[in-house]
Amino acid sequence: MFASGCCAPLVAEPIAEDEAAEVARVFKALGDPIRLRLLSLIGAHESGRAAGEGVCVCELTGAFTVTAPTISHHLKVLREAGLLDHERRGTWVYYWIVPATLKRLTGVLALPEALAADTR
Repeated sequence: MFASGCCAPLVAEPIAEDEAAEVARVFKALGDPIRLRLLSLIGAHESGRAAGEGVCVCELTGAFTVTAPTISHHLKVLREAGLLDHERRGTWVYYWIVPATLKRLTGVLALPEALAADTR
């Protein structure tokens, strides 16, 4: 998803154009309430935090009032952004978070020590 060594905190140094495009794509994926909830549901589930285990899509659809194809679309967007990985098992698909992507996002939003100490 992100280039190797990406990314310094936004307020520590200017972000390069290509890095900005990559990071913006991930934030855009998170900018939808359904996708944000899906990521949260998967991440909050113990199996959703374990690569190769995952949460069955059948466990996710009941939490929403939208159709299963709509949920599938949102999961695809999260996968394409590098936030989720998946595996098909028979007729069901299982999803889990990609911790490296979340870690890189937190790095982008991190405050340098000097700014973090400022309580204004």
